Amino acid sequence: MINKIVATVEDAVAGIKDGSTVLVGGFGGAGQPIELIDALIEQGAKDLVIVNNNAGNGETGLAALMKAGRVRKIICSFPRQADSYVFDGLYRAGKIELELVPQGTLAERVRAGGAGIGGFYTRTAVGTPLAEGREVRNIDGKDYLFESPIVGDVALIKARTGDRWGNLIYNKSARNFNPVWATGATLTIAQVNDTVALGELDPEAVVTPGIYVDRIVKV
Repeated sequence: MINKIVATVEDAVAGIKDGSTVLVGGFGGAGQPIELIDALIEQGAKDLVIVNNNAGNGETGLAALMKAGRVRKIICSFPRQADSYVFDGLYRAGKIELELVPQGTLAERVRAGGAGIGGFYTRTAVGTPLAEGREVRNIDGKDYLFESPIVGDVALIKARTGDRWGNLIYNKSARNFNPVWATGATLTIAQVNDTVALGELDPEAVVTPGIYVDRIVKV
C-alpha cells in the first residue's frame, strides 16, 4: 500500500545531507514551508544551496536557516526587502554567496530541470550585468541569453491538502512556486494543513500529482 504520510516533521527531513541543493517554496511568507525549515535547522544539515524567490524575512523560516549558519549559497530573485537584514548582514560579511536570477527565469530553470530539458534561451537579462561572460545567441535577429537548468536534491514545499499518495492542492496564491519546485528535485517533501482519505480530492483540482511527491507531513 502506497502511503507517503510521515508522522513528524523530523521524519520528513530525515536524511537530508550536507551540501544539498534545497528548493524552498514560497513567495515571501506565503506558501513557505516554515515548519519543515525549522525541522531542517534541528536536523543539522549544513553547507546548503538554497533556491527560493526571496532571501528570507525577519528571523523566521528561511532567514532562521541562514542565521543558523547552514546556508552556503542562495539562488533567488529578490534578496533584499525591508526585513531581509539577516541575509544583508551575512552577504556584506562575505559569509554567504548570492546568485541573482530574474523571477521568471528562476521558475523556468527549475521547471527545465524537472522536465529533463538541458537549458533554454531567453531575452531576459540580455545586455545587463547578469549576462556578462555568458553565452548569448542571436536567433532571428534578436539576442538571447542561455540559461542552464536547476535540479534540486531536495524540495521543501507547502500545500493546503494532500492524500496518502502525495496528491496536493494549494491555498490560492500560496501555491506560487511550490508546484514547479515539486517537480524539480530528487526528493520532494510537502507539509500540508490537512490530509484526506484517498479519493476525497477532486482529480480535476489536484495541482501536484503524487508522482512528484515523496513525503507528506501534516502540521
